[in-house]
Amino acid sequence: MHNGLEQKERHLKNNMRGLYAITDNILIKKDKFIATVEQALQGGAAVIQYRDKNTPFDDKVLQALELSALCRQYHVPLIINDDVKLAKQIDADGVHLGKDDGTIATAREFLGKHSIIGVSCYNQLDLAQQAVQAGANYIAFGRFFPSHTKPNAVLASPDLLIAARQLFSCPIVAIGGITPENAEPLVAAGADCLAVIHGIFGQTQVRVAAQNYAQLYSSI
Repeated sequence: MHNGLEQKERHLKNNMRGLYAITDNILIKKDKFIATVEQALQGGAAVIQYRDKNTPFDDKVLQALELSALCRQYHVPLIINDDVKLAKQIDADGVHLGKDDGTIATAREFLGKHSIIGVSCYNQLDLAQQAVQAGANYIAFGRFFPSHTKPNAVLASPDLLIAARQLFSCPIVAIGGITPENAEPLVAAGADCLAVIHGIFGQTQVRVAAQNYAQLYSSI
């Protein structure tokens, strides 16, 4: 088990900056799942999110438990996408909630006050304000560019990050079609983390791909 609030706050403070790598059960072969995510960690991923929309729950528990052990080895927080039950089952560091994934209050009550809760705010500052007031630990905006995962998602601009950075002190995550080549304006605008799926796990050299994102923060 984790050591509670102190450890998770340390994770959040120290690690919520840089590459936020999101897993994909289609892009990553099941028999190479842990080895592939470890390549991302070796490349400098600062946060791992476990995202799986279609695997049976019991199978996800087994895979996520392995992933949790791996993330602890690398002292990197593990966030579960959408599923508070799974996050609770494996004692993950936290959960990420979209607009249809329940309330922050419900997740907090279920997971406890020590868990990291992140919230998708799309391109809306008012959603971010509501999330922060409700106790979100970090907020996420996007998509910023054409996205493989969510091609029809609403479009956000770097100006949104600038405005959010002026309003909120919590970590801010940018997501959506981000590559090492187009990411610099997002980092400059105030994104603490770049959330990436295909740009990491859709590449043949996962560790190198992760390094290319991580180094965007190395000189800051």
